[in-house]
Amino acid sequence: MKIYVLVKEVPDTYGDRKLDLETGLADRAGDMVLDEITERALEVALAYADKNAGTEVVALSMSPESATASVRRALAIGAASAVHVVDEELRGADLTLTAEALAAAVRRGEPDLVITGNLSTDGSGGVIPAMLAEHLGFAQATALSAVEIDAGQVSGTRAADAGNQQVTASLPAVISITEALPDARFPNFKGIMAAKKKPLEVLSLADLGVSADPAAAPRAIMTTVAEKPPRAAGVKIVDEGDAGTQLAEFLVQNRLV
Repeated sequence: MKIYVLVKEVPDTYGDRKLDLETGLADRAGDMVLDEITERALEVALAYADKNAGTEVVALSMSPESATASVRRALAIGAASAVHVVDEELRGADLTLTAEALAAAVRRGEPDLVITGNLSTDGSGGVIPAMLAEHLGFAQATALSAVEIDAGQVSGTRAADAGNQQVTASLPAVISITEALPDARFPNFKGIMAAKKKPLEVLSLADLGVSADPAAAPRAIMTTVAEKPPRAAGVKIVDEGDAGTQLAEFLVQNRLV
């Protein structure tokens, strides 16, 4: 079985995260790390590979050239190889272009299963897994808190308002997982050294046959961006016998009732 795992480099959540007010993009001047949720997705694939000989785990990332170290970390954790989609035209790519490029890279590798996190900690779009499945024509099972992979299908548990849902999808499929899944294993020295020799294929949009031209397909474009205003003091109501009336008027004025 061949399993592709989507991994993403994001700004470290322990630092301050903000938008570049000139470009509208996330400021990536600080520390960059592999998103924890994508490491958990990688662990799901590696746990299956540990028990099933012949399983090939491939890490796939669409990120700037500067993210090579993070892609190598996925190899150090245990992926057998990696695919890194790098193209300056992908800078600031919206969800539709991102999904199209990732789908082209997945299609090229012909995996049986694609595993992703449910949403990244920077963009928090949460729709890439479903969009990817649509592009590929794969079955999908999203937001799984438990996963079981078999030869011809993948099944798992999805939390719902009224309880848990048991879902099953035939392979090939795309699944996304939540933080309920275990943390990734820590790369040891042997894994770090081995990662330097593992295959890492770098692909451009031309290699994938994907166009970033806005005229080729509708794209979401950010037109303006502004810094979040400082928090203002709230309205203080002093009870002089009419506090209830003042509260009701405040709620009505702010369309809260």
